[in-house]
Amino acid sequence: MTTPGKTRVAIVFGGRSPEHGISCVSAGSVLGALDPDEYEVVPVGITRQGQWVLASGDPAELAIADRKLPEITAGSGAELVLRADPTASGLLVLDPTQGPRALADVDVVFPVLHGAYGEDGTIQGMLEMADIPYVGANVFASAAAMDKEFTKKLCAAEGIPVGPYVVLRTGMTLTEEDKERLGLPVFVKPSRAGSSFGITKVDDWAQLDAAVATAREIDTKVLVEGAIVGREIECGVLEGEAGGAPEASVLAEVRVVSGHDWYDFEAKYIDDACEYDIPANLPEQVTRQVRDYATRAFTALDCSGLARADFFVTPELDVYLNEINTMPGFTPTSMFPRMWAASGLEYPKLVSRLIRTALRRAGR
Repeated sequence: MTTPGKTRVAIVFGGRSPEHGISCVSAGSVLGALDPDEYEVVPVGITRQGQWVLASGDPAELAIADRKLPEITAGSGAELVLRADPTASGLLVLDPTQGPRALADVDVVFPVLHGAYGEDGTIQGMLEMADIPYVGANVFASAAAMDKEFTKKLCAAEGIPVGPYVVLRTGMTLTEEDKERLGLPVFVKPSRAGSSFGITKVDDWAQLDAAVATAREIDTKVLVEGAIVGREIECGVLEGEAGGAPEASVLAEVRVVSGHDWYDFEAKYIDDACEYDIPANLPEQVTRQVRDYATRAFTALDCSGLARADFFVTPELDVYLNEINTMPGFTPTSMFPRMWAASGLEYPKLVSRLIRTALRRAGR
């Protein structure tokens, strides 16, 4: 039964994508930030195979320990299903000993899911069918932002600069003309993935086939991007309160150190190999340009709730969009919450704002 006066929030995490473990860590941070006097939390874990379970709500169990990421496994909690019937929205517990029983209706879902089957519009479509409000981008924006090809196309149409790239669909390879245009090095990556999974830096064209094969283990569609020499700059964007214009955070610069030559998965999450400047030390006009591009990209993709826009700033101070994440990492070291904290919106208030925005958007 829902506690009177409290908002019932289902935190959904884990999932079938390679980013399963990072999703768990992000969810642990969100769970720890929710005020128990204001929110009643239902922690919903999704195994790598796609089973939904009523998970532990203890943030300590969802932290990185000894360089090992947490994982949701079958049997770790009662099995759940989400009812798609909008007249009976909520979660159903499947108990073979007692028969199915319904949990109280959920007021809002916070899908702290990264990558496929979570950040790509799939769970958003399921929640739309069930008429349950949720935090973050809608079906279209989630799918478009998850696919790096269409992110680039939509943002370029908006006049936001993007770097040179080639899309390789099944059976396609780079032409000599492509190679000449892109130059070396290039980054080969799955078109629809995150957290730097499946990405290879290629310094010699002899490495290309192996790099494409690595990316295709995650996605049949692969991007080959020409390297942009520049500083890695990030900007957080929030949907405006009460329907206002999107808001941009202060900027952050990511600097990779300690034996890593680019911002790969280990550098991000495991090896503590990055240093950050928040706010980024950039000329004022460049800061304004990045923040303008970030909010314009948010609008171009029809985003809602939140997003993190990633850019390169060259030595000549040219700005190029790299990608957009509609459910950026929420781990203790993640840039999105850190940028908003530096902007004056501390983590618990950030989480509450996202939930409040989702409910307002749904007219609840």
